[in-house]
Amino acid sequence: MTFAELSTPAALVDLGLMKSNIERMQVRMHALKVRFRPHVKTTKCIEIVQDQISAGAQGITVSTLKEAELFFAQGITDIMYAVGMVPHKLAQALKLIEAGCQLKLIVDSVAAAQAIADYNSAVYNIDDYNNADEIDAAQKNGIARKKRGDGKIAVFIEVDSDGHRSGVKPDAPLLLEIAAALEHENSAARLAGVMTHAGASYDLNTQEALQNMAEQERSRCVHAAERLRQAGFACPEVSVGSTPTALSATHLEGVTEVRAGVYVFFDLVMCNVGICTPQQVALSILTTVIGHQVEKGWAIVDAGWMAMSRDRGTQKQSVDYGYGQVCDVAGRVIPGFIMEQANQEHGIVALSTGIDVDIAKRFPVGSQLRILPNHACATGAQFPEYVVVKGQDVQATWPRFYGW
Repeated sequence: MTFAELSTPAALVDLGLMKSNIERMQVRMHALKVRFRPHVKTTKCIEIVQDQISAGAQGITVSTLKEAELFFAQGITDIMYAVGMVPHKLAQALKLIEAGCQLKLIVDSVAAAQAIADYNSAVYNIDDYNNADEIDAAQKNGIARKKRGDGKIAVFIEVDSDGHRSGVKPDAPLLLEIAAALEHENSAARLAGVMTHAGASYDLNTQEALQNMAEQERSRCVHAAERLRQAGFACPEVSVGSTPTALSATHLEGVTEVRAGVYVFFDLVMCNVGICTPQQVALSILTTVIGHQVEKGWAIVDAGWMAMSRDRGTQKQSVDYGYGQVCDVAGRVIPGFIMEQANQEHGIVALSTGIDVDIAKRFPVGSQLRILPNHACATGAQFPEYVVVKGQDVQATWPRFYGW
């Protein structure tokens, strides 16, 4: 199949760039001597995740329990659900654990910790029952469920290392209160470790600032773990990560694993942060020119915000790419041209610095362009599948997961 045969808009994944991005991150993690647990919310695609695991990743991070279910069904067992757990999702999570999934949950409140620790359908020890009938009765009555491993639900406490979003301050009394709530007598839970995400790194754009944020992320999460250990709690794991800090850290002493996701594709936000170039962005949207407004210098394409997403993450950065950077059909950046505006199914391609009076000649009706996304996670989410390409040759089509 050729590009001309594809229905547009289409989400293209450049296989060579993607593999290069995967290798770059994995080499970095090996050099820093930590496990790497990629965040698969970016792609939600089993074929891509299999490439990450083949490169050396150990386990995955997900943002929905539906992702956990679908990846577990594909044979991936070591999974962190990196969104705060709430009581009404516990049954869904425990069903995975009972099936053999090594699911890790996270909390940042005493209420959430207590809900897990006191869950009344928690695991039991099979030796406490005399026969299969008693076990069946216990399960049917919702009293207990089958024991897996040590019979405890692995829980991480989320640490706020940068004031960006969720988590507990590393010096807050709340940290120890949550640990105590998790590990009371007869608790269904165990404290598996601490984790953090330096999302504020997305606002930075110099190597020095990124290195400082990486060290802040590391040191604050390690400090939280040390406080827990000094208080008598086992805290074996220290999990940190964002794509910018993972690629900028100078050392990760005290850290056991790193999580990052968008690195697999990269995007224009990451270009502005300074950890990649547009030539390394592996995801692009193939679109077709459908008309012009010559007096305005516009070329109209069939990819609007339903294809690119509404994410305008570059708007507050050093370079505002509108809804995306325009490239030719071969994927080469066309300097100065961006998707300036977007309606639901219409995109407006224009020169960012003025009016191109030759726009109709430059981009004739029927010609194809590729648009690099602001935020790969958000743009990928608009499509049910990825078209995998090498150069301009279509190699495969890979489905993408959806749902919660």
